[in-house]
Amino acid sequence: MAEFTVRAARTPDIRGIQQILEPFVQRRILLGKDLVVLYESVQQFVVAEDDTGRLVGCGALHVMWEDLGEVRTLIVADDWLRRGVGHAIVDRLEQDARKLGLARLFCLTFEVEFFRRRGFEPIGEQIVPPDVYSQLLRSPDEGVAEFLDLAHVKPNTLGNTRMLKPLV
Repeated sequence: MAEFTVRAARTPDIRGIQQILEPFVQRRILLGKDLVVLYESVQQFVVAEDDTGRLVGCGALHVMWEDLGEVRTLIVADDWLRRGVGHAIVDRLEQDARKLGLARLFCLTFEVEFFRRRGFEPIGEQIVPPDVYSQLLRSPDEGVAEFLDLAHVKPNTLGNTRMLKPLV
């Protein structure tokens, strides 16, 4: 059985990330990201690569607020599903979140049971204080809008579940 490792992404990985992202965009599971957006966020990504150096998965950690981050763009190549890649990527993102001082992680997902096994729970409407909510409203980031469950992003998030995990 082939091995894999999880490491921080580097700029040469971005085109590979885009390649493993594209089938999920075509199936309307994930939203597409322009290449420039992927390059701008390379420091948020970790990648899983097999023992030949092929990218077999990725995930990103996006800081949303002083204590809150989001697991984004979690992808595992179809031929690597159920081999621990997704768990290893989420573990690494959780470690990175703790190093940054984050206390909670958010995700928006169709894979509810996967994230539930990782300690995430579905959340309700308002999970940040009103003053933080008003600050987050100022963010141009679509992921923040999804977290806030704003009406203009709902067509993109139908069927997804908003989930949260405390890291403390």
